[in-house]
Amino acid sequence: MTAKTTANFGVFSLTGRRLRFPLLILTFCFVAGCSDTMDSIFGKPEEEKYKVPRTVEQIYNDAMDQLHAGWYETAAEQFDEVERQYPYSAWATKSQLMAAYAQYLNNRYDEAIIALDRFIELHPGNRDVAYAHYLKSLSYYEQISDVGRDQKMTQLALKSLKEVVRRYPKTPYARDARIKIDLTTDHLAGKEMNIGRYYQQKGEYLAAINRFRRIIERYQTTSHTPEALHRLTECYLALGITDEAQMAAAVLGHNYPGNPWYKDSYALLEGKKLKPQKKDGSWLSWMWDWAL
Repeated sequence: MTAKTTANFGVFSLTGRRLRFPLLILTFCFVAGCSDTMDSIFGKPEEEKYKVPRTVEQIYNDAMDQLHAGWYETAAEQFDEVERQYPYSAWATKSQLMAAYAQYLNNRYDEAIIALDRFIELHPGNRDVAYAHYLKSLSYYEQISDVGRDQKMTQLALKSLKEVVRRYPKTPYARDARIKIDLTTDHLAGKEMNIGRYYQQKGEYLAAINRFRRIIERYQTTSHTPEALHRLTECYLALGITDEAQMAAAVLGHNYPGNPWYKDSYALLEGKKLKPQKKDGSWLSWMWDWAL
């Protein structure tokens, strides 16, 4: 007797005999995502069939709950959902700003800035637009890196903070922005000091002078000004330009008489049998009557 070989292809075999509906096929439908097919056969579950869409208040409140719980990414998604489902409502406008705030809290500053720029463009007259500008400046401010790295974000933060002060000078946002402007400016001066010190150590005194001079001219209200004046004294002496060295020390002593950097400059000049002295015609003359 010859054995008959058959190949099973689901419901039918090659012998033409109809097979019973295998349990494997039913299982495969659920695993492979055939829910739509099964729903057409058996119908949707009762709880889905009669499910009521969430109201705009419910979506917004859910987003706020997620925000307060620290689930910032989910909160941002829910705020975006408010705008998607109810785009022309007052809730949508509010949610645009809150989505940006959630991104800010989630340290996703680039996304926050994009969302805030969109809010500012779409709602320039909104009562919260001042806060949007302020939050944008904070998004730059939080990305400021140490002085050993590129300071592009510091420059953007400074520009954005100044914009807050210019547009909304009497707001609490402007008061905080002014403090951060001082800190940001000091940071930029610190970057220049680092570069100037590097050039000075390499013996490239002219390049160093340019950096220290930039601090005096652009960032004279920062904490780095006394050291910059002392470094100028050192560099000018190293180049044999004694008049400018004496003038730098004189300006330092005039504006910061008790500063340790002035003591160092005075001792340096004294070792060369020189003293701090005002010199007419020096580029530092304008600082003589300048005081903090």
